[in-house]
Amino acid sequence: MTSARTTARPATKPAAKPAAKAPPREADAYLRRLGERVRTLRNRRGMTRKALARHAKVSERYLAQLEAGLGNGSIVLLRRIARAIGLPVTQLVDEGAEPALDLVLLTQFLERLSPPALAQARQLVLRQFSGPSDEARRRRIALIGLRGGGKSTIGRLAAERLGVPFIELDREIEKRSGASLSEIFDMFGQETFRRAEREALDDVLHRHESFVVATSGSIVTEPGTLELLLSSCLTVWVKAAPEEHMKRVMAQGDMRPMANSPRAMEDLVSILRSREPLYARADIALLTSGRSPEQNVTELLRLIEVPDSRIDGRSGRVPQTMDNERVT
Repeated sequence: MTSARTTARPATKPAAKPAAKAPPREADAYLRRLGERVRTLRNRRGMTRKALARHAKVSERYLAQLEAGLGNGSIVLLRRIARAIGLPVTQLVDEGAEPALDLVLLTQFLERLSPPALAQARQLVLRQFSGPSDEARRRRIALIGLRGGGKSTIGRLAAERLGVPFIELDREIEKRSGASLSEIFDMFGQETFRRAEREALDDVLHRHESFVVATSGSIVTEPGTLELLLSSCLTVWVKAAPEEHMKRVMAQGDMRPMANSPRAMEDLVSILRSREPLYARADIALLTSGRSPEQNVTELLRLIEVPDSRIDGRSGRVPQTMDNERVT
């Protein structure tokens, strides 16, 4: 009798289920937000990663990791300490003295307001405590915007027609420091330039009751200086299409901060996009693309509501009594 031999089959393991993706850790999300914020702020200031790494005295690799959301773990630990104490991390690392309690409480209150209510609160505070009245602000016209928009050309022509001084803030900085802007940046970095810019603006406001001033494209990136500019001057965003900006910058032979960059236009668009919310805080926007400088000046005077009777048709100037009369 022949017995059938059976071969036992090895038991098959059930297919392994793919491991469920762990939800992103809260700390990882924080590091990503931090990286995005560093990148945005760097773009606003028109700094390359290499330039920022050099002035901050950190490696370019570290900065690239930080912007990619892979910051050092000590950042997360510092944030935990701040939370345990019950303070925002910014206050924990602030180099100044501990802020007054009223400032802390006011900050906490303002953070609860909606954006429209916050804007209204700022206006109320300015009306109550700021020095210059609306009338005084209208005597001081500040042109802001990216380089190549036409600030200097329009500002000079507008000042001539209004009969007030024309001031280029960059030239004021150079006169006060005895060095060119490029030398200030190369030797001392952004921090020194921002401080010099604020001091130059303070000096201009102290010396002149009426003027037209052309500011640097990056002045809006320093919150304290921007606030002073908005509260003391009638601000005009001189804007143009990115292609116009680039064309005019190239005509000036000045490629800062896009020098030696094969992605100059992409960099310019990135800088413009990151600064737009800041430029948009201006009282007035003047689009200069497709118009001559004379047409732009005429439009500027219309926007700031300077009536024709103020402008002398023969000289194109406002009578010098302007300093003692309201410009509306």
